[in-house]
Amino acid sequence: MNTIDRMIRPLILVLGLLSLAGCYTVPITGRTAFIVVPQGEEISLGVSAYDEAKSNTPVSRDRALQTRVEMVGKRIAAVSDFPDWKWEFTVFDDPKTPNAWCLPGGKIAVYTGLMPYVTSDAELAAVMAHEVSHAIARHGAERMSQQMIIEAGAQAITATASQKNLEAYKVAYGVGSQLFVSLPHSRSQEYESDRMGLIYMARAGYDPNAALAFWERFKQASAGKTPPEFLSTHPADDNRIAQIKELLPEAEKVYEQSAKAN
Repeated sequence: MNTIDRMIRPLILVLGLLSLAGCYTVPITGRTAFIVVPQGEEISLGVSAYDEAKSNTPVSRDRALQTRVEMVGKRIAAVSDFPDWKWEFTVFDDPKTPNAWCLPGGKIAVYTGLMPYVTSDAELAAVMAHEVSHAIARHGAERMSQQMIIEAGAQAITATASQKNLEAYKVAYGVGSQLFVSLPHSRSQEYESDRMGLIYMARAGYDPNAALAFWERFKQASAGKTPPEFLSTHPADDNRIAQIKELLPEAEKVYEQSAKAN
């Protein structure tokens, strides 16, 4: 294969992926996301990964807690933009992990380690609505699509760089794509889910101010335990709290409308 062929083939791959990308309009924010992965495949992957997690991680035997998480989660899912998804909410028994996550198609996990930071159903709703928002925004599929483009770029470098400089270029590309593409994009998804989550919890009848209370408490508990923002997939606590404060007036209006409707 000559040099021209080696240069062109990766570029054709990149262009092909871009041509397959669908324009998905994220509800509430209206942002356009470019997604290569078909939604059916995305949901299938989510279901498979969720089943694997339930097989490999102990599920909490606290029925009261499981019922509480399901009740809050289903209440939020019902007012989301995809209420007909097969939503699932599972509590995993891991007291050392103060975390929650979602997988495509509405598969949500909450760890028991998060519960000491949650003082009310409204604060739990803030966490659940954030995770529901990740699923609705199809953030997982967007990350997969982005990774495919990045890998295609890596192939282009491998095909075109001289053997002498190949390793240096690959390292620079890997670090650069991580610091300046993947991590910033991941943080922007977190901010987007915060905004959407405030609206969803307000629609469901939960006071959005509870989100602020939760994150301020979580910030105190995690002080000194998180990496610098530019090295993290998540925003710094202070920046996240500042955005929530800016977004609260919009969510409060939705909450007031929800209260009047009920």
